[in-house]
Amino acid sequence: MLWRYMAGAAGARTGDDMSGPALLVVGLAVSGSPAVAGWLLAGLTVSASVGGPVLGVLLDRSRRPGRLLAWCLAGYSGGLMLILGLLGRAPDGLVIALAVLAGLLGPALSGGWTAQIPLAVPAGLLSRATALDSISYNVAALLGPALAGLVATLGGGSWPVIVAAALIAASLPIALTLPARHGDGTSAAGGPSIAAELAAGMRAITGSVPLRRATATSMVSMAGIAMLVVCTPLLGERLAGGAGHGTLLLAVTAATALAANAVLARLAPAVRPTGGWWPDGALVWATALLGAGIGLTALADGVALAVAGAAIAGVGEGPQLTALFTVRHRDAPARLRSQIFTTGASLKITSFAAGSAVAGPLAGYSVPLALLAGAGLQAVAVLVYWGLSPRRSRTGEISAPRADGTAR
Repeated sequence: MLWRYMAGAAGARTGDDMSGPALLVVGLAVSGSPAVAGWLLAGLTVSASVGGPVLGVLLDRSRRPGRLLAWCLAGYSGGLMLILGLLGRAPDGLVIALAVLAGLLGPALSGGWTAQIPLAVPAGLLSRATALDSISYNVAALLGPALAGLVATLGGGSWPVIVAAALIAASLPIALTLPARHGDGTSAAGGPSIAAELAAGMRAITGSVPLRRATATSMVSMAGIAMLVVCTPLLGERLAGGAGHGTLLLAVTAATALAANAVLARLAPAVRPTGGWWPDGALVWATALLGAGIGLTALADGVALAVAGAAIAGVGEGPQLTALFTVRHRDAPARLRSQIFTTGASLKITSFAAGSAVAGPLAGYSVPLALLAGAGLQAVAVLVYWGLSPRRSRTGEISAPRADGTAR
């Protein structure tokens, strides 16, 4: 079941990571307007911050979450094809609105899949499955944009969207085979309202020290990662004479993140999510390493140093994601797990959008300054982690309470 799950998650996420660049390519090719292309991408991503929490509640309430996940995959894939069919034939505002609607289902391809791991694998394999699941994100980040560019070059502007939609749709049968939930779900009839469940999910995140600090740390860190992403094309132009060379730095980061997570997956049987250095402490050192890598790219005066910085950033980014997922699997209440994962995904998407918005003007003024700001945000993320950690008294007792009021 694990490898079937991995195949579905990797395919869906690769299609998702293709869809953004694909819409940029086809939007520009059909409309001739960079503004329309940018709004299509913005509509597809920003609306995920709204759809994630609600989608998580519905997954948690479903006895067969795989079926709901399959419907979301079908809706997202179909939405991409509908956008492709109407672009240039319908008003731009309508097509952008369709991108917003499709984007509401986006968290199904990230947190919605990840939340189903405990249903798909035995408890003893959860650590290894979590590391492998993180690898699927790295694979998607590596292959998605590259496939979009390759398909656009070979087949034209429309084909990247078609291939992205096909990859997502191909994962639909695997989603349908995910196991049913036994006794964890809350039936829609007679159970708490969706609003009450949303409130319960937010209380679970804010009331648990590990969940609260992991969520806040990852949000601040993601804003810094956005600055690296925005700056890489400009860095490529400055150091190598072409924006395309800069985007290869992101491939280096994704590759080293994948390699780091592969090592974690190998070590997973010896790693237990009990606190201490793993997974909680790993969030700190991985975030610090990510910041060091981004900082090195800011100081780079040649391609070799920029590649080294991108590689170091990936070694931090991969374990950071695995550690984040491990904390959520360990501390999320079973009945709220999907909501916590999709809400976390939505919050990170929002942070990425905010970081991108700041990075654009800052990079226009100075690329190294923007990269240093991204590295600085990783330092802020480490401080946020420590600021939200419980304090030890002189007697060695931990003063911060648990969510249920007892001492940690």
